[in-house]
Amino acid sequence: MGGTHRDRIRFNVGGRIFETTATTLANAGRNSFFGAIFDDNWDVPSDGGGLSQSQELFIDRNPDCFAVLLDLLRTGDLNIPLNVSEKSLYREASFYGILDHVRAAKWGQFDGNRLRLSRSVSGRAPGDGTAIRAGPDGGCCVAHGSIVHVYDWMLEEHPPLNLDHQRVNDVGFIDSENIVITACERLGTLDGGMGLFSSTTGELRYKFEVNHSNSPENKDRDKGTKKGFTAGALCLNPDDYRIFSSCRGRSNEYGIGVWDQVTGKQMDFFYESPGWSLGDADKLQWLGGVYNCLLVATLFPRKDNCYISLLDFRIRDMVWSWSDIGGPLTLTIVDEKRVRDAVAMEEANSICVVNENEDLGFMDLRMMGSRSSSTIRWSSRIRFMKGLMPDEPCYPKLAVHGGQLFSSMNDCISVFCGSDWVLTSRLKRGYGGSICDFSIGGDRLFALHSEENVFDIWEAPPPPIII
Repeated sequence: MGGTHRDRIRFNVGGRIFETTATTLANAGRNSFFGAIFDDNWDVPSDGGGLSQSQELFIDRNPDCFAVLLDLLRTGDLNIPLNVSEKSLYREASFYGILDHVRAAKWGQFDGNRLRLSRSVSGRAPGDGTAIRAGPDGGCCVAHGSIVHVYDWMLEEHPPLNLDHQRVNDVGFIDSENIVITACERLGTLDGGMGLFSSTTGELRYKFEVNHSNSPENKDRDKGTKKGFTAGALCLNPDDYRIFSSCRGRSNEYGIGVWDQVTGKQMDFFYESPGWSLGDADKLQWLGGVYNCLLVATLFPRKDNCYISLLDFRIRDMVWSWSDIGGPLTLTIVDEKRVRDAVAMEEANSICVVNENEDLGFMDLRMMGSRSSSTIRWSSRIRFMKGLMPDEPCYPKLAVHGGQLFSSMNDCISVFCGSDWVLTSRLKRGYGGSICDFSIGGDRLFALHSEENVFDIWEAPPPPIII
């Protein structure tokens, strides 16, 4: 039996009466609180859907916040009066299942050329931070020494994650509730390695263990023995719930470990070959689509030379590689010309690298399978650098998001677009020191400065409301 079509709906929220339409409430979406009131056709179900005999639905919640959220569903615009705190509004929006609508009204879809500095947050610990990582919902986390500070999308800090003097090497969000942390091993213990933590409480949910029973050196011994290890660069594959991390064992057991995100069980281990570097990797990046490979980059100054490779775990082989060993950079020993970061750009079929001068270089990935090193095609950006060098310059970083290329250099971030990667905008503020790391996610860009762990939040303004 079908429901009753009734476009006008009345709510009694905390004693205040609101009247709206089913059309307006439908803007909240099927998975919202309001979607549960109606049937699939957004009609009141035959049992009344919770409506009283007076044709009102009573909700024992904050009426002031409800008024703001109802106006958001009507107009798409978010206007918060002075008598309503943002924290209360976000709590109510979460109850009604329309938090995404609030976020979309506060900042727009990510576009590097439209970003504006939203705010800056001062960290708790002085000195250089290790890393900053964006969360999927607009929050972030900052690693400093052995502590990871976690912030939700409202930039309220959760209890910090303290690894008891084990230095954090990398960190990543599985989702808004779970964080993976890699850390250095402490000698004489099995501490270190990698663990899954609650982002809200800091609770350690489980540790990722590794054994080397299938390695060439341990084929007939130590079968199933748990080994201590240092976990480094981290990469999460959202397509099949795998976690990758560079690993260094005590007995020269260097390589890339693979674990299941759900169970925490080790799935594979790719051992580095003599003369190459995997276990000391600075960066891991998963390439999906036609590639289905893992980018592994070990860069100067962690190593005297740079090693970049693509690993195919389906055939357990290195299918593409590049190194500056024996090249002109090795002979000239000019540090500022060495590769400092690398990022794969799947749509462009290339890998981008950057040196100390923010010169961008590109290597063609279409040579995959040849096992021959590609040549870097450099594109000088030094003409864009103006002003004085900061007192504490940081190494440049690269990221790709939404078809745009981002490169940090000293105290600003450059945005490059188009097939020729033309410089289109720069993100910079007046203080904070050099940018030691940045991350993009949840439609935000987070930039961590070396001075006092200050980090900036850059957002694109929401689109204009068309009346």
